Amino acid sequence: MLAIAVGSAALIIVLSVFNGFEDLVKGLYADFYADVRIAPASNAKFLTLTPAQLQVIKGVNGVTAVSMIAEEKAVLVNEGLQSIIFLKGVDANYTGVSGLAQHLISGKFILGETEDPSLVLGAGVENAVGVSAGTNFLPLTVYLPNRKANSFLLTEALNSYNASVTGSFALQQEFDNKYAITNIGFVKYMLDLGENEFSSAEIKLADLNTTNKAVVELKRLLGAKYLVQTRYQQNQSLYSVMQIEKWVIYGILSLILVVAAFNMIGALTMLVLEKQKDIAVLKALGANDAYIQRIFLCEGFVIAAIGGGSGIVLAIIVCLIQIKLKLVKLGGGSFIIDYYPVKMLPADFILVITTITCIALLAAWIPSRKASMQKFTLKS
Repeated sequence: MLAIAVGSAALIIVLSVFNGFEDLVKGLYADFYADVRIAPASNAKFLTLTPAQLQVIKGVNGVTAVSMIAEEKAVLVNEGLQSIIFLKGVDANYTGVSGLAQHLISGKFILGETEDPSLVLGAGVENAVGVSAGTNFLPLTVYLPNRKANSFLLTEALNSYNASVTGSFALQQEFDNKYAITNIGFVKYMLDLGENEFSSAEIKLADLNTTNKAVVELKRLLGAKYLVQTRYQQNQSLYSVMQIEKWVIYGILSLILVVAAFNMIGALTMLVLEKQKDIAVLKALGANDAYIQRIFLCEGFVIAAIGGGSGIVLAIIVCLIQIKLKLVKLGGGSFIIDYYPVKMLPADFILVITTITCIALLAAWIPSRKASMQKFTLKS
């Protein structure tokens, strides 16, 4: 019982911690990636969306905001220090689609105009080029590819422009180290993009439960030339790795229950040996093999139920204490939170209960089968 209790409690607690981290990561990515993204379906960097198409997109049920994006790799230079970044040009609707503006650590979310651009840098980019938002008086130089260049000479292959730094954000290291945000007009001007040319369109939905319906409708309206992705499809590799990690941990911790199963087999086998005379009496009274087998199966399920139930109750208590008091801290102090996040899900409880039941059934079946098949007598 104790072994099963420890195994079931460990499963619930660790799976709940994984759920907490998964929720945290999804929340951070949700503040950068939009609910739905429209991008070119081919290997092209840019797509064309006319005003008529934009009206059709805005008319899709559940769409509350649409932000147009122009994005390209760039080099940011400040007095000899330089960093290769992704320069993301956004329009005025961007704050309604993304929560990035909520993660400013200094300055303001001001992006400037086409002829007077301003930059909001990720904290890692800010450190790489040695600037501090609001205190840097000299502008930075932004180098972007020249789409009309006829040679690979540096002076012809790149366009350059000066831009001031108005703010910085800290969201997640992946974004902080490579992104800078500015206005879309500046990026389109530097890349010589047409009026209806963009890198992508980012969409905010009123209800995330309607995401799949919205994606299907957008694909139908726009056609095969456009790639319509949910937030999870934009980061499919990340979410797949997180799910694989969770299942691997589940498999490893289930070994504790397998060890408990061997203990149960041993305990029930000893019980069968102790109850030889009782089994003989029951058979003499008319009990058949199936009846004897059910007795020991029930014994196994009682052990599993008490052990598993105790472990689940213990896990709930531990998780609730962590949620309320945050006693177990994360080491290092460099993460966005300083404690282990916990989120209990009904699906995890169902999974653990099913696992315990299956293991208990298998563990109890072996000695119960032996008890029902062997011939015992009162003379021994």
